[in-house]
Amino acid sequence: MKKAKAAIDYKNAVISIKGLTKSFDGNAVLRGVDLELYQGENLVVLGRSGTGKSVLIKIISGLIKPDEGTVSLLGKDMKNITDKELNEIRTRIGFSFQNSALYDSMTVRKNLEFPLVRNKKNLSRAEIDKAVETVLEAVGLEQAINQMPAELSGGQRKRIGIARTLILNPEIMLYDEPTAGLDPITCIEINSLINEVQQRYKTSSIIITHDLTCAKATGDRMAILLSGKFERQGSFDEVFNTDDDRVKPFFDYNFIK
Repeated sequence: MKKAKAAIDYKNAVISIKGLTKSFDGNAVLRGVDLELYQGENLVVLGRSGTGKSVLIKIISGLIKPDEGTVSLLGKDMKNITDKELNEIRTRIGFSFQNSALYDSMTVRKNLEFPLVRNKKNLSRAEIDKAVETVLEAVGLEQAINQMPAELSGGQRKRIGIARTLILNPEIMLYDEPTAGLDPITCIEINSLINEVQQRYKTSSIIITHDLTCAKATGDRMAILLSGKFERQGSFDEVFNTDDDRVKPFFDYNFIK
C-alpha cells in the first residue's frame, strides 16, 4: 500500500542536531552528526549494528550526554536543560521499544493506565477508561483490554506497546526496530499502524530499522549512518541509487536473495 502524503512543516524542526560527537573508551561512535526532524515527518534512520543509532536515540532523550555538538528538542537546548524540564519533555515523546517493554504481571488495561496515572495525577476513573479505550481502538485491539501480555502474539504486543506510548498524546515518536521478529503479514500491519499514528496523532517520528520494506512503507525521508555521520539523506530512491559499497548491501540483503 502506497504511503499517503504527509503534512510536513519543513520550517519547523522538532529535533535539530548539529556537530554531534560521542566516543566510548577512545572509540568514536558519532563523528559530527547533523540531523533535523521536521514537524509531521517520519524519518527512517538506517545503519549497521554498532554504528551509533541507539547512542543517538539515547542522546536525543537525554539518557547520555554528547562529547560535543548541540541537540535541540521541541525548542529546548538539551545541554542547558533542568531535570524538571527534561522530565516534562519526556512526557511529550513516545518510545516504542523493540521488545514492547510491557509489564508481564499487568493486564493490558493496567499496562496502558500506568504511564497515564503516573504523569497525570488528577484524572477521574472515567477519563482514564476513555483514554485506554481510545488508544486500544487506535491500534485495533479493543478486545485485548483484560488480557495478559503472555496471551498476546508478537504483533499484538507491539501494538499494545505503541498504544501505551500514545496514551500521553506524544508529539514525537521514537520507534526501535518496529518490525523485528514479526512475520511478513504482521510487518505490513505494523507499517500501516505507524502511518496511521502519524496521520491521526500528527506525530513526528524517528524510525530505526534494518527492514527496508518498513523503511520504504513508512519513511518520508531516509538517513543512513555511515562512519559516524549521516552521509546520505533523502527519499528511498535518492539514498539507494548508488554504487557505494557501504550502502548497496542494505538494499541487496533486503531485496536480492
